[in-house]
Formats: sequence, C-alpha cells, structure tokens
Amino acid sequence: MGKNNSDGKVLAQNKKASHDYFIEETYEAGMVLTGTEIKSLRNGRSNIGDAFATIRNGEIQIHNMHISPFEQGNRSNPIDPTRTRKLLMHKAQIRKLIGLSKQEGYTIVPLKIYIRNGYAKLLLGLGRGKKQYDKRDTAAKRDAQRDIQRALREKQKIAR
Repeated sequence: MGKNNSDGKVLAQNKKASHDYFIEETYEAGMVLTGTEIKSLRNGRSNIGDAFATIRNGEIQIHNMHISPFEQGNRSNPIDPTRTRKLLMHKAQIRKLIGLSKQEGYTIVPLKIYIRNGYAKLLLGLGRGKKQYDKRDTAAKRDAQRDIQRALREKQKIAR
C-alpha cells in the first residue's frame, strides 16, 4: 500500500483560455507564494481569468493572478492580492518558451492551478490567438456534438 501524494486537486481554472486561444503546448511551473497565500489558495479563493505570464531577465512571472487575503492571516498577509509572482521552471524550459513566445501571435496563458505532492503548481499553455470565425466554428462543433449526444440518449431511452 503505497502513499499517493499526487492528489492533483484543481484550485482554479481559466475557462476563457480554451475559448480565446489554440493551446499548443503545456508546461508545469511552481509558484513562489507566502504562507497565507497558499492557505487562501487551498480554500479556493483565487482567480486566474485575467492573468498572463511574461519573461524578464530569464525569469518567468505571472501578473494579475488574484489570490484573496487569508481571513485569519497575520502581518505577512500581502497587501496587494494581484501582485506579480515569480514562477519556478527549468532554465531550458524558460529558454524554449522565450523562443516560442517571440513568434507572432503566440502568448503564455495560465490554464489552471492545482496541488501536486503538497505544492501549488500552475499549468501554463503556449497559446495562439483565435480569430472570431475560429471561435464560431468551435461553438458550432460543440453544439453539433451536444445534439448528437442528446439524440443517442433519446434513442437509448426508446430502446428500453
């Protein structure tokens, strides 16, 4: 009976990312957080809907990620809930991201925050922006798939 540390509990998810971008590659990054930030994060009090990542001086940082202050927090509670936070990745991965994100139309998008082996992780995606007609095409495919599933369920109910 082995101990399973990787629970992978999703704490926050960016649902707009798959609507606005074609996600081509994903990368896992650790986050530099304070003690009260991780407690607030574990309580599910975070939002990455408006967040974006940048690379400066060989370091990757996330901006506009909102982590609400912890209610029972002490003076180490950060004053600014949307402060810039440093992300932890291997240098080779950062160099690869620098090269890929410099291409026209590519950006680094945070997809979700989760807990793995007791550490908070951020899943980053290399995204290429969708045009308006791509978004309509995706919505039409999703609606068609939903109609097919509905018809199959109805057929199964009749067969019983």
